[in-house]
Amino acid sequence: MIKVAINGYGTIGKRVADAVRAQPDMEVLGVAKTRPNFEAETAIDKGFPLYAAIEEREDQFAAAGLDIAGPVAELVADADIVVDATPSGIGAENKSLYEEYDTPALYQGGEDAELVDTSFNARSNFEDAVDADHVRVVSCNTTGLSRVIAPLRETFGVEKVRATLVRRGGDPGQTSRGPINDVLPDPVTIPSHHGPDVETIFDDLDIDTLGMKVPATLMHMHSLNVTLEEAVDAAEVRDLFGDESRLFLIPERMSIDGSGKLKEYALDAGRPRGDIWENAVWEESISTVGRDLYLFQGIHQESDVVPENVDAIRAVTGSADAEESIRTTNEALGIGF
Repeated sequence: MIKVAINGYGTIGKRVADAVRAQPDMEVLGVAKTRPNFEAETAIDKGFPLYAAIEEREDQFAAAGLDIAGPVAELVADADIVVDATPSGIGAENKSLYEEYDTPALYQGGEDAELVDTSFNARSNFEDAVDADHVRVVSCNTTGLSRVIAPLRETFGVEKVRATLVRRGGDPGQTSRGPINDVLPDPVTIPSHHGPDVETIFDDLDIDTLGMKVPATLMHMHSLNVTLEEAVDAAEVRDLFGDESRLFLIPERMSIDGSGKLKEYALDAGRPRGDIWENAVWEESISTVGRDLYLFQGIHQESDVVPENVDAIRAVTGSADAEESIRTTNEALGIGF
């Protein structure tokens, strides 16, 4: 069993912990928090050993009535791999700790690509992370774009990608982001950071991205225009995407006309927290004009990187190849509506 430490038990960390626990070849050695809160209590209720991410704050956990297993350094020392799910920038500060104990680490998309040996998307470049010491699982938006671009490049060739990202103002729990009543170009300059980030996965890709932020919390929405290297019928693209396990083609018959109903469907389907691990592509939006492909897709920012973290664990530890890992992760989590 691969012993996994999770440093940071917030939006991503708690989801990764549940996903790791569900895998047949992994165990959660423990999770680390900087302070006692409802998530720390939940971790203990679920049976995850809780560690103090900041040793000087151990007394705060005791004062809150929470038993901790020790400081995060002990967790890192005993683990086969660490998933760093801390806020952007903190992972970079933690890197020296992981190097001190010679424990390989995964970081999230908020960290700089220069921090790591390689950026990672399971569908696109699994092999690049094999036996690496420091790997960055790219952001939710980059993950979503990479999952679509990879099969298009392999099957039809891609000349140019143009993506407009309509981004939620914050996660549901990020009360510090609101209330807001605005639509913001974010950034107002072109490109947004997403295009260069996708190029950390596909270094020869021609991609332009624009971003805007809207007063919503449920998920991001992408409008894509991909110029392919050959003229393709929309039906061919639908068939191609239908074979991709982490692309969910929303059929017209379901009458899911937006992110609200999509989230409601995930809840009705019994998904934990209403999570949508897949790209949600509106099937009827897939259309072509000559070599130009157009589509809309929803990206659930809280969860689509979760299976990628699980696959990255196997890549770094060399315990499975891409096909085997993706299949195992999908089966364990129940990916595929």
